[in-house]
Amino acid sequence: MSELINNSEIRKEKLKVIIKQIHKGMPLEEAKKLFLEEFESVTTEEITNMEHSLLEEGMPLEEVQGLCDVHAAVFDGSISDIHKSQEETEIPGHPAKVFLDENDALKKLLTEELIPYLGKYDKTSHLMLRIAIERLCEITKHYSRKENLFFPALEKRDITSIPKVMWGVDNVIRGMLKEIKNELDTVIDNYEETHSKLQTVVTKVEDMITKENNILIPLLLEKVSLYDWILADEGSDEIGYFLEAPTESWTKKDDIEQFEDKELLSNSEIKFDAGKLNITEINAILNTVPLDMTFVDKEDQVKYFTQGKERIFDRPRTVLGRNVNMCHPPQSVHIVEGIVNSFKNGEKDHEDFYIQMGKMFVYIRYYAVRDKDGSYLGTLEVTQDIKPIRDLEGEKRL
Repeated sequence: MSELINNSEIRKEKLKVIIKQIHKGMPLEEAKKLFLEEFESVTTEEITNMEHSLLEEGMPLEEVQGLCDVHAAVFDGSISDIHKSQEETEIPGHPAKVFLDENDALKKLLTEELIPYLGKYDKTSHLMLRIAIERLCEITKHYSRKENLFFPALEKRDITSIPKVMWGVDNVIRGMLKEIKNELDTVIDNYEETHSKLQTVVTKVEDMITKENNILIPLLLEKVSLYDWILADEGSDEIGYFLEAPTESWTKKDDIEQFEDKELLSNSEIKFDAGKLNITEINAILNTVPLDMTFVDKEDQVKYFTQGKERIFDRPRTVLGRNVNMCHPPQSVHIVEGIVNSFKNGEKDHEDFYIQMGKMFVYIRYYAVRDKDGSYLGTLEVTQDIKPIRDLEGEKRL
């Protein structure tokens, strides 16, 4: 084995060479051998820096995402800092432990409920696979907590490559699971293609588990603060969990309040164009309006969102201060950028979208917010389930 490479820049370049050779078609086993010849181990920070460097050099995000599973396969078992004693991963209810426990449950589901029935095309196997996929689809909550509660803490520390790459792969897995579920819900004669997709998605989920366990969680434990974990814990119940919620809580309301800004809410009134309101009234009114509203300021930072009963999309407080581009999966960032830029340059004042979400028909509207002189202040997103409105008939008068 070669002498260990100590210079961080040289190490990073060596890692990039291996990944680029894999990108060009080098077999994984050969890549693993090359890795072991050059390195004894790597750290999560080195992998993060390598991926960030590949993006900066111009490798498309989609290609780095495609190599995500490869990274996990090559480096698995050689990541040095996963062996550190991390107290948080042993604390019942702590977001890190909950996340790792879910990955254990995921591996058990794959091993016991799904893999045994792959390649079997009888009715019993078909039924068991349908049940397993129904349960596996709950992984979307696992991924959503990662994307909305963990990633913002990394982004605040200028760690963006891992979130971008992982979120892109998460979305690929989501799409494949949805497609497979639809196929299993349909009576078909030839299941070979569906089983091939199943095998692919199993591999992708297993590789993501490896990367979450060996790279993401150690990186979070090293970089983020206690308050970040408290915010993640606070937002977890709203998003939900994979199959089962934790039986023990980690934080209490008092733990959260001691970290929050102790801003004194004044009862003095604020004068508007028509009338005056105090802060308590303003907050209550905004949370009563039957709309889900989010405001992004002129610097593209999420500054505010309502917390009423009409919430449709997940809005944990971890998104506050987050760049709006990081609040969306990489596949749709260009759409968000296009809308915001059209508002900034005055080309448009609003943009509308509408989608079917289960029983809801969701109307999503974006508005450019401007001052009296027309200067851009930010973007307001207004979301509403308008199905009850579309279903109205006749009249109801006072």
